[in-house]
Amino acid sequence: MAVPKHRSSKARRDKRRTHYKLTVPGMSVCPKCGEIKLPHRVCRNCGTYKDTEVLAED
Repeated sequence: MAVPKHRSSKARRDKRRTHYKLTVPGMSVCPKCGEIKLPHRVCRNCGTYKDTEVLAED
């Protein structure tokens, strides 16, 4: 098994980790109420999905 001969510096370690970051999920707008929601999911505000009511409003 390969073992490092010398300790890696903080700068070298952090350069390797530059791509470890959070990404914002893509959002879409509900066509019925205009609320921002995740795509391919039921709108939490009005309860519709693809112009059909899935969740009954209280």
